[in-house]
Amino acid sequence: MKRIEEIYWLRFYGALAVFTFHLIDRIELYYLEHTALDLLRIPSALGTPIFIFISIFLFSLRYGRDVPNDFLVTRLKYIMLPYFVYGIIYSTAEYIRVSLSGLEVSYIAYLREYLLFAGWHGYFLIVAMQFYIFFWAYNRFRLWTWLPSERWLIPASLISMAWWGFFRWYDIAPPGYLHWIAPLGWVYLFFLAVLMARHYPDIRTNRLLATFSQPIWLIAILVLLVSMTFLHAIEYSSKEAWVIPLFSFALLFAMPRLLGIVAPLLVRKVNEASFVIYLAHPLFFSAVDLVGWNVGLPLWLYVIALIVAGMGGSIMLSHIVNRADWSAMLLGRRLRVA
Repeated sequence: MKRIEEIYWLRFYGALAVFTFHLIDRIELYYLEHTALDLLRIPSALGTPIFIFISIFLFSLRYGRDVPNDFLVTRLKYIMLPYFVYGIIYSTAEYIRVSLSGLEVSYIAYLREYLLFAGWHGYFLIVAMQFYIFFWAYNRFRLWTWLPSERWLIPASLISMAWWGFFRWYDIAPPGYLHWIAPLGWVYLFFLAVLMARHYPDIRTNRLLATFSQPIWLIAILVLLVSMTFLHAIEYSSKEAWVIPLFSFALLFAMPRLLGIVAPLLVRKVNEASFVIYLAHPLFFSAVDLVGWNVGLPLWLYVIALIVAGMGGSIMLSHIVNRADWSAMLLGRRLRVA
């Protein structure tokens, strides 16, 4: 399969979006809340959906309906092992932090929260693995005859919006992130990716995709979201109903315009380390926080420290762990980028 430059740009955006979203979390938690930061949350909420979309899109292009026999075994190895390793790291770190504050806590309770209930940002790996299984079944059992992507894109989008809207409306919070990892909230990404891959590279040959790639749709949803931000009538997360139309319109608008634009070295380097950046950057954020609590960093220095430590540390960790196959398997494999 030839190099797809627009995917490099999308993955680069996804890595920066997730990083920025968590960066804003830290700023608002320890320093200040501001409308400008809320506005930045809107585009940064698209990070997690981008990674799920990219996986299914590339699988559809690479394999079509001929999925290899070792497809699931390979994904289980490189997705679920890091989930458990980082889950143990984060749960242990949180247990130690809370214990040092003088509270009596149970280490088993933290392991259950992080590993069983997916109560950390690695919930994305559980979501991804479910869709890898669905992609395998979709092609192995010819489910596309009953679930054609073009016919199901809009119903799937409405289902995903209803799923997030239900939990937001009734303010229900299951243990951990159990409702986040349910595939219903993300199913629109599967049909969008399969449909776009079928018509790639000129996705606008499909009438449905051509219609929603018109800029008026993207402009309309952005005007609505910005207005709601100034009215303080919106919640910011990739798990909100408004993310579905924003992601779909933005992606359909952007991909044809990114077609063939060569990604520079910086974009490719971030792509290589994107998996580790996603998983590990909060570890480096926590290291900065530990210093900041004892030194009292001003906001501008705190932000610079988070960016340098979070991004630089994650990229460096990616290079170190990928010197051996076993450590790459446990802590995040580096992507092969030509």
